Amino acid sequence: MSTNADTTGTTVAQRIAQALPRLTRSHRQVADYVLEHPLQVATLPIDELAAVVGVSVATANRFARALDFDGYATFRAELVRGFESLVAPVERLRGNLEHPTTVAEVFATALDESRRNIEATRQSLDYAACEAAVQRILKARSVYIGGFGASAWLAGLLQHGLDGSCNDVRMLSSVSGVTHAARTLMHAGPQDLFIGLTFPRYLTDTVALAQIARGQGCAVLALTDRPSSPLAPLADVALYCQTETSYRPNCETSVLALIEALTSAVALRAPRAVQSASRILQAVRPWLHGAQGLARAELSAQPPSTAPAGARKKKKKSSQ
Repeated sequence: MSTNADTTGTTVAQRIAQALPRLTRSHRQVADYVLEHPLQVATLPIDELAAVVGVSVATANRFARALDFDGYATFRAELVRGFESLVAPVERLRGNLEHPTTVAEVFATALDESRRNIEATRQSLDYAACEAAVQRILKARSVYIGGFGASAWLAGLLQHGLDGSCNDVRMLSSVSGVTHAARTLMHAGPQDLFIGLTFPRYLTDTVALAQIARGQGCAVLALTDRPSSPLAPLADVALYCQTETSYRPNCETSVLALIEALTSAVALRAPRAVQSASRILQAVRPWLHGAQGLARAELSAQPPSTAPAGARKKKKKSSQ
């Protein structure tokens, strides 16, 4: 049986409330746990729920029937409804664990999934959107980058890749938390760009910051997985990346590949790209193994092809 409630949590909660007067003490014990941890219960098979609550498997099954479900499987399916994107990685991992495999097979599968995700991302790229993304990055007075959870590491790599081509690139995820990021965005305006990264399971922090950026008149570039992502409707430009994987919530390899493609295109289009790369090399020279003896002038010298023809002739004459 099923109700017409809007959300999964409300549906199950309504059934519990209706059945509460006739529930036994053990059933109420299960009900309390379900109401307090609906998402966790949505990922638990019946034996694990019974163990964590401290009742028998038979009691857990009778609890589901007391709510007018056919059994625990139907109860759990109803609880999962609406949580599908959140519990999907757990269910995939559970399914994989039920079919034992070797370490070598896991390595092969993971690497093959990365390859397929990168290829699927390449095939589905909208190159007009790629062009627009590069233009907005290069025109921006300041670029603000927001990503949390696993996406925070990817956001850091994006900042690292853009730093040599842009005047001002700021990471919003830090030890100060999302409230400090929101305060930082209050300085943004129409001349700036916010880049948000979020993938299933989407984090509300990134979406909230994108909303703040739009409220400030700031353009929004989204790096996400699909048009149904909560970040996509807020974006002026969106680049999509396939992230399907069997063992983890997302495949970060394909996202990193997209970031490297984006930062490479920005570097190619950036003014004075060679000079910027030379300045960065000078700055990090003391920390580069084997570069300590390299003269500063050698690092900053222009490639022969970029020097004026007259200057090359003078240099050659003086050397003679």
